Amino acid sequence: MLRITLVFWVGLLALTALWFAAAPGVLAAPGLFELRAFMLQYSGLLAMAMMSAAMILSLRLRWPERWLDGMDRVYRLHKWLGIGGLVLSIVHWLWVEGPKWAVGWGLATRPQRGPRPPIEDPVAAFLAGYRGAAEDVGEWAFYLAVVLIVVALLRLVPYGVFRKLHRLLPPIYLALVFHTIILTDFSYWTQPVGVVLALLLVAGSYGAVVSILGRIGAGRRIAGKITGLTPFPGVQSLEKLITLEPGWPGHQPGQFAFVTSVPREGAHPYTIASAWNPDSRRIRFVTKALGDHTSQVGQRLEVGQSVTVEGPYGCFTFQDDCPVQIWIGGGIGITPFIGAMQARAQQGWGRDKVIHLFHTTAEVDENALSRIRDDAAAAGVTLHLMIDSRDGRLTGDRIRAAVPDWREASLWFCGPEAFGQAIRKDMLAHGLRAKRFHQELFRMR
Repeated sequence: MLRITLVFWVGLLALTALWFAAAPGVLAAPGLFELRAFMLQYSGLLAMAMMSAAMILSLRLRWPERWLDGMDRVYRLHKWLGIGGLVLSIVHWLWVEGPKWAVGWGLATRPQRGPRPPIEDPVAAFLAGYRGAAEDVGEWAFYLAVVLIVVALLRLVPYGVFRKLHRLLPPIYLALVFHTIILTDFSYWTQPVGVVLALLLVAGSYGAVVSILGRIGAGRRIAGKITGLTPFPGVQSLEKLITLEPGWPGHQPGQFAFVTSVPREGAHPYTIASAWNPDSRRIRFVTKALGDHTSQVGQRLEVGQSVTVEGPYGCFTFQDDCPVQIWIGGGIGITPFIGAMQARAQQGWGRDKVIHLFHTTAEVDENALSRIRDDAAAAGVTLHLMIDSRDGRLTGDRIRAAVPDWREASLWFCGPEAFGQAIRKDMLAHGLRAKRFHQELFRMR
């Protein structure tokens, strides 16, 4: 989280510094309308920069994933940028309308303006000819973007509705690019702030076109067929076994993939719950009925059905030099650890480490728990099974009591985010180093 937080705020401050260098007159603005001209440029610049960066991150590229420590972090930053772009777009709109309201309410006086001097630069004159169109396009694109971003943030909106509406954002973004190119102060384009903005607009436009064409992640998609379905009714979960066509690059324990089983629903991210064997080319996912899609997925699937798997993604891969690892899987968060245990048992992965697995669950399915016990025994992993109604909640005290050498350990958590943050706070307060705590932020929306 620290890395994406730094990227967000450092980027914001860097763009602000570049803008100040291009518009030093803001500090000497004599009145509201003069200040308005500056703030329209500033708020518009930051809003479009954030939207452009969000559009780039939506492409699921490899380099941001490595740099930001996982696709889960990439999507979290994408969400923050969307929120930031929404807030700044509203601020931009308020600077457009607010001074007019102030004049209407008698709180301000509109300054007298003489005729505008002729524009001598031919490029600037050409852009100025589209000013009215850019203002109209920008206004309507703003209203639509606000609605769509708010919908994206409301988790009560069904995923299918969210996905269809979210696909409207790329063309709206392109409309806002037109608005930005025409209305950005022409003097900016020859200064560093303009160069940065231009690069962001070009990259963001590329991302928008890729999204419109449905090509996000296209180079990492592999076709497959469902070859097994096993329900675990006690925990409202379904295991899907998929045999892939040749081309899957393999995956590390803890990674995830996007699976498309119902085309109209699009791709959904699921943690991979199996080790990779290139001879069998089988991959396993365990999904839990948590939302409108996952609660119905078992009714829509059948053995022999064609699916598409895209990936692998993620950096929650248990790679460190600690002799001891503590794994915590809360509910369906057990899935990355299942894959890791199978890789350890079948391939010898991580055999030099002492591993304690804490699995906490409010629901019980004996078949599912029996599999976890068998996987742990085969992998030489010490399993601590905690059923909420019987054992209460897992706490830092319980972890430290069960793992005497916890100070030498790294801790890997996958489960409810608030639960993970509570464990993190407790363990760090007792001396665990922050860089040794790893948490999968598996909320892609």
